Amino acid sequence: MKVKEKKIDDLNRELTIEVAAADYAEIEKKKLADRRRTAEFKGFRKGMVPASLIKRVYGEQALVESVNQVIGQALDKHINDKKLHILGEPLASANQPELTWESGQDFTFVFDLGLAPEVNVEVEKADTVPSYTVTVAAKDKAPMIDSMKKYYAEHKEEGKEETKSDEDIEKEVSERLKNQYESEAQWRLTKDIRDFFVKKADVKLPEEFLKRWLIEANNGKLSKEDVEKDFPGFAEDFKWQLVRGSLMQKWGFKVEEKDLHEQAEAFARYQYAMYGIGNVPDEMVKEMAVNMLQDQKQIDRLVEQVEDRKVLDKIKETITLKPTKITAAKFREL
Repeated sequence: MKVKEKKIDDLNRELTIEVAAADYAEIEKKKLADRRRTAEFKGFRKGMVPASLIKRVYGEQALVESVNQVIGQALDKHINDKKLHILGEPLASANQPELTWESGQDFTFVFDLGLAPEVNVEVEKADTVPSYTVTVAAKDKAPMIDSMKKYYAEHKEEGKEETKSDEDIEKEVSERLKNQYESEAQWRLTKDIRDFFVKKADVKLPEEFLKRWLIEANNGKLSKEDVEKDFPGFAEDFKWQLVRGSLMQKWGFKVEEKDLHEQAEAFARYQYAMYGIGNVPDEMVKEMAVNMLQDQKQIDRLVEQVEDRKVLDKIKETITLKPTKITAAKFREL
């Protein structure tokens, strides 16, 4: 078997794999033998079906499986031996020759590979990102104050005891808006930090390869138009993942089992709070966290959250956060 690598550019490679009949013959033979042992045909005892009949019925399937097995091994070996850091999975190239599946012949396969860029970014005190404090003006509070006054006025008319003075209402509104804007300002700070370091790292991606991979990886659920529309957002998230991964390695950070349990419990409490359930017993939170950690998709999401937290906390400790006051109206325009 021969594997040839062609460099298209820094982030794209083309692999040509030439498979000789001898490379897959033994695997094919074993697969047909296994079929013969288990196949059931009327008129024949199990395991005694003629090999010629087995080959006629299952031959092409055995051939395809055997060649694919050899191809998979060749791809893995080349990628590992050459220490290629690939994105997604190898894709069939537009240069792939037409195939005729006949046992005993040689095959040529051509694959496109997208490579992960090298990311090396420093986090320094000189890096400056604004940290917003949103000032709440009377006009920002007015709609909520009017709504709450109406609510309590209706309660008073119905003879209910739950009433509040105008002063108390204004204090409650101020506190609610303060908490809301603090939360939004933290979200904005996280976004600005991510954007800052993605730009600083100047991450480049094999974009056309990734667009093709997204379509194939989603088994036709995404059209080319869908991918084109959503790709800018996907690309920015992907670039941040690469930057985050680089910084995790640079700082020697790891995601421990303890981190995952803590993150799962924090998310469980958040979910209960979203449903208005407070003071949830610890055993209920722990049970929900344990259930989450049985699901690989949930684990992957939690790992990302832990990595984000570790990296962002370290960045915030290191860079300069410039305190910046801003009105609610201007903040909405960011």
